[in-house]
Amino acid sequence: MIYYSDLEVELLIDELTVIALEAIEQAAGEAARAAFLQSLEREAEAIREAQKWRSEAEILKKAGIRNNVLIGVLCFIGGLAVGVVGTVLIIK
Repeated sequence: MIYYSDLEVELLIDELTVIALEAIEQAAGEAARAAFLQSLEREAEAIREAQKWRSEAEILKKAGIRNNVLIGVLCFIGGLAVGVVGTVLIIK
């Protein structure tokens, strides 16, 4: 049976402590890196969502302008028709 001195046991404990602390630091670094990457993924998703809403708003804005012009033209034609018919009826 091998007997170890107190100094050898303390050196082994110190070496294991150093190794354990390095492993903890490495695990903490990897956890921080994973959290950072997850944060970037969430931010990228939010940006994609904002771009989608912006493009939909632009499409709706263009459609709204087109609809307003169409309504304006129809109102003008309707008013012109009413004016012409009214003038014809008054003249007769």
